[in-house]
Amino acid sequence: MTILVIEHEDEAPIGILGERWQEVGHVLDIRRPYLGDDQPAYLGPEHDALVVLGGYMGANDDAEHGWLTQTKALLADTTRRGEQPVLGICLGHQLLTVAMGGVVGRNPSGRAIGLTPIGLTPSGHADPLLTGTDGHDAIQYNDDVALENPSGATILARTADGRTQAARFGPLSWGVQFHPEVTGAIFSAWSGATAEQVSSAYAAEPTLRSTWTAFADRFLALIPSARS
Repeated sequence: MTILVIEHEDEAPIGILGERWQEVGHVLDIRRPYLGDDQPAYLGPEHDALVVLGGYMGANDDAEHGWLTQTKALLADTTRRGEQPVLGICLGHQLLTVAMGGVVGRNPSGRAIGLTPIGLTPSGHADPLLTGTDGHDAIQYNDDVALENPSGATILARTADGRTQAARFGPLSWGVQFHPEVTGAIFSAWSGATAEQVSSAYAAEPTLRSTWTAFADRFLALIPSARS
């Protein structure tokens, strides 16, 4: 199977998820539009899933980062068709929120950074992708959040202050505000983290890898060709 990955900056790679998917024999088609790579207008049969990663830019920064308009269109079209799984991570989650009619802006609680526990809702406990992650840690790093979720979105997890942590936007479309892909090394390259936060991320890496490798496997299981 081939997974299309949209990367928005070189310091925010596919990490744990990509390592797992390649380990079990799948192909990553990584597009870097910030370096001039093309994005498809339509997710065709040559791709089995779509993953959109994080980045320092905002979901509404199309004027400065022109490729974001096309990324949002690709996310919306793939979500609405419901033929291939979609996963938006951090900025990817925010782009998906906007693409489906929601509103993203500055987090009223300020920057969220470091390890954070997942707080599943009842819908999250029953969700085939997020199930089993309640209380498990993930790394977060974001200034923006979903201020208004799109009509029809199902909230799967919330932060301690009530912000959307994960949502489902269609039968095969998920967004997570946290970073299931990030290792201690990736996190340490991001400016703004304290030495204590970086140390905690490295110390938690064995658990992070266990939790989010299982998440990666569940995502693969949602690909229709994997179920046939």
